[in-house]
Amino acid sequence: MADVAEPLAWSAVDGFIADRLLGLDAALETALARNAAEGLPAIDVSPAQGRFLQVLAALIGARRILEVGALGGYSAICLARALPPDGRLISLEIDPRHARTARANIAHAGLSDRIEVRLGPALDSLTAMSRDGDGPFDLVFIDADKPNNAAYFAQALRLARPGAAILIDNVIRGGRVLESDGRDANVAGARAAFAAVAEACGGLATALQTVGVKGWDGLIIARAP
Repeated sequence: MADVAEPLAWSAVDGFIADRLLGLDAALETALARNAAEGLPAIDVSPAQGRFLQVLAALIGARRILEVGALGGYSAICLARALPPDGRLISLEIDPRHARTARANIAHAGLSDRIEVRLGPALDSLTAMSRDGDGPFDLVFIDADKPNNAAYFAQALRLARPGAAILIDNVIRGGRVLESDGRDANVAGARAAFAAVAEACGGLATALQTVGVKGWDGLIIARAP
């Protein structure tokens, strides 16, 4: 195995995980196929990462979940599968084509009764949700445009219950999170997320690096104060 290039090995291990623990998932495979047919970028979480989201939501007994960034609904489907029958997930999406595709994938997965996709700029939607008292949420998953990470996190704190899990995806960026020159807005957004979480959550936050079919990245996991 030492002769195998690291990215190839990462993908092979993801395949092993999927084979041993995940199995075939027709709804998620259909979602990926529809996303590709609609021209959506292939930036969904990996199957193993999607199952991680589902397991985490189940472990904390989540009944209300907020997602910032629907894309084609892949991660929403994974998260909503952990909800009880009366649970609810609200997913925010700015792109009408993405929202339309997500709703189709969610319907095919049989989860339209638990997932609502709201169309519009996420910061506007989050502000309206705070104003309308549309919470509290047990888990918040932030996976949208990276320059706004810190702003999304600030709004998530207002909507999350004390002790809720807040996750921010894609914060390692192939190791480029170490760059402090500010030339890449996505990297700057990742660094801003670390600063905001450190200030708000103190010692009850960490970040995990991930490798696999999606390359080298990672996510912040924090407990809302």
